[in-house]
Amino acid sequence: MITLQQDSEGFIRMNRHFPESIRVSVTFSDGTVEEVSGQRLNQAYDEALAEFRAQNHLDAKRFSRNQKSRTNPGNKVDFVRVQPGMGD
Repeated sequence: MITLQQDSEGFIRMNRHFPESIRVSVTFSDGTVEEVSGQRLNQAYDEALAEFRAQNHLDAKRFSRNQKSRTNPGNKVDFVRVQPGMGD
């Protein structure tokens, strides 16, 4: 089991997908603990990644739609917003 801690802004550090069958224990900033499936966290990660790409004018394959003079070094997210009650 993986254990993650929510920060004061409501995010957990997650820079990749977890196996879908794994259970992840998330400790929220208010002290509550909830078990969430890897599949549910992967969905939250995909939503955060889609929002990041839309805000930075990137398409689904991470290609920039902006001029060549502008670059985005990361093209990925490292933090995902979570809230109590998102478990299965």
